[in-house]
Amino acid sequence: MNTHRCGEAQARGAMPIALLGVLSAFLAFGTPARAADVPPRRLLEVVDFGLPVLSPDGSRVAFRTEQASVERNTYDTVWYVQEMDSPGAPRRVADGGAALRDSAGGSLPAAAVWSSDGQWIHYLAQVDGRIDVWRAAADGSGAEPLTREAADVREFLLGDDGRSVIYRTGATRAQVIDAEEDEYDRGIRIERQVPIGPNLFRSLNLEGRWATQRYHHIWFDFEPLLADAPQRWKVLDPSSGATRDLAASRLPSRSLDVDLADGLRRPWKLAEEPGGGRIALLTRVGNAAGLLEAPDVQLAMLADRTDRRPMVCAAERCTGKAISGILWRPGTDEVLFTVTDPAKGLAQSIFRWNVRTHEVLPVVEADGLLGGGRDRSSACGVSGAALACVAADADRPPRLERVDLETGARQVLFDPNASLASDMARGATARLLRWTDANGNAFTGQFFEAQGMDGAPAPLFVTYYSCSGFLRGGVGDEWPLASLAGHGISALCITAPPGYPLDAMERYDRGLSAVRTVVELLAAERKIDRSKVGMGGLSFGSEVTFWTAMRSDLLAAASITSPSIEPNYHLFNALRDDAFFENLRALWGLGAPDETPERWRDISPIHHVDRIRTPMLFQMPEQEYLGSLGVTLPLVRRSQGDLYVFPHEAHQKFQPRHKLAAYERNLDWFRFWLLGEEDSHPAKAEQYAHWRGMRAALAERAGSVPQESP
Repeated sequence: MNTHRCGEAQARGAMPIALLGVLSAFLAFGTPARAADVPPRRLLEVVDFGLPVLSPDGSRVAFRTEQASVERNTYDTVWYVQEMDSPGAPRRVADGGAALRDSAGGSLPAAAVWSSDGQWIHYLAQVDGRIDVWRAAADGSGAEPLTREAADVREFLLGDDGRSVIYRTGATRAQVIDAEEDEYDRGIRIERQVPIGPNLFRSLNLEGRWATQRYHHIWFDFEPLLADAPQRWKVLDPSSGATRDLAASRLPSRSLDVDLADGLRRPWKLAEEPGGGRIALLTRVGNAAGLLEAPDVQLAMLADRTDRRPMVCAAERCTGKAISGILWRPGTDEVLFTVTDPAKGLAQSIFRWNVRTHEVLPVVEADGLLGGGRDRSSACGVSGAALACVAADADRPPRLERVDLETGARQVLFDPNASLASDMARGATARLLRWTDANGNAFTGQFFEAQGMDGAPAPLFVTYYSCSGFLRGGVGDEWPLASLAGHGISALCITAPPGYPLDAMERYDRGLSAVRTVVELLAAERKIDRSKVGMGGLSFGSEVTFWTAMRSDLLAAASITSPSIEPNYHLFNALRDDAFFENLRALWGLGAPDETPERWRDISPIHHVDRIRTPMLFQMPEQEYLGSLGVTLPLVRRSQGDLYVFPHEAHQKFQPRHKLAAYERNLDWFRFWLLGEEDSHPAKAEQYAHWRGMRAALAERAGSVPQESP
């Protein structure tokens, strides 16, 4: 990128803080190599993996990849089969169809189901606007749809014979379209299931199409029209293509029920032994006072579904650990469990617990995620001999690995992101930092140090929420961390500590304290310039960014992509059922604005607009931006905010062009305010003219005159 200087960013005065506790030391800082160029587009086009699933004999693994295409504004998905004992190019067996999304914009997990003879993999795919069960030959000789229903298939499994396909459908596609168009023609009645704010007609991508949306259960999950229509279960014989309705007595079980003794807590997770009756379970335990859930996790085993007395794993490696996943090792007495360690930046380790001998042995320890994909609760594929895992570190993109269950030896099977990994290793590397604030809260963060600063303190960008796996741009992937570092802005992704306080002010204060403390520590080490700190975040990360902007002088620039609590939020949800308002009171302490006015004044940024001195960039989804206008419009009106809204986007943006635009504008924004740099591309001239006007207005209110751009 061609750049020129446009004056230094406005300095912010340092705020001294009293540290009441002992601050833990940082990991040693080395001298970083010059970063290879990692532009935002390379971060966007990372190849992601779905859940790896091993064949019945454990010799092969099936998985799906997903990669953004900016040119076509879509995602390419491909199904592969790979030999577990021969790393190299996997066999491409089928296209995966459209990448399906949840109602928040996140990618839905895709997992294959093997036939019992290992000749086929089965999967759901949306092709030509319809979701069917497909099967692909494991040898790559072809793929075909098995179901050809008028309704989309919602879920499926294979029958006990390992061949027949049992699947569920709801309303037909034609019925859904007719219902949408009938509403459109007759007018849409506003009632408790209708979201207020988003467009009312076909405004959200659900099940692979632009659909009219309704609230689903509580909070902000959405579903299409007629999602509550009667469901039909059918059985298909793939050899003949014949289908029949499934008898009610043979419907698949909806849950794994266990009959626990009175007084025992319900399990958080369950895993049934394949081909056996034993059940491994995880239960949240400990003092949950003031927290959303109990802080600790207990690993135990039941002999069968009627066993009412769990056998608890009492070994040291099981106790007091952040256990996040369980699965049985086939053909053994061992339960494999994953620990996701907050003290190690959410790095994962896998152990095996023998439920007969009670021995617990380590299998493997990773520097990042080691599971079934981006979701840190997803599981590796497993056989009696090995795991097939998606590995991803803060500065190393995802790849597929084989992990030997006896030795822990790791072998890369497939690395489609090898070129990016190589470039990241040449300079765009992350370091895990640990620190403690004055209240004893322990934090971790992944730190991408600015390149090309020649020892001078660098500006700093911070995002606060969760930082697991390969870090593209924080939660929601909007702030390109490696790209920022490559342009001279250090970037720090901070993970909120475990335990979710019910008191919103405590949650926000903890985030502010994390940022304030690490800024002071890095400034004391002369790693960063205390006067040039930027911050951004999505969802909870946006809330903490707002809180930091209105309750400190830490920030020289900020970027927001989600609304915070304001009266519009309550108004737009006024017709919701009691569960919504119970949640609002439990998690924020809020009733209606006239019922709890003091609490609203404490929490909502709308009451603190005049305390915000930071220039704010808003890049919001169309689904949510109306809930932010009480804050965004006053800031835009006084030339302190710049608001962009992305059509047809939900909580997280998912369209590749939108994500790239958000990445690039965030990079431009923080270079402008923290470094005084502008990209000279002609298409950005209007953007920078507007930002220079904002800078002049901010300087005028502060009683100073900004430097002129050359």
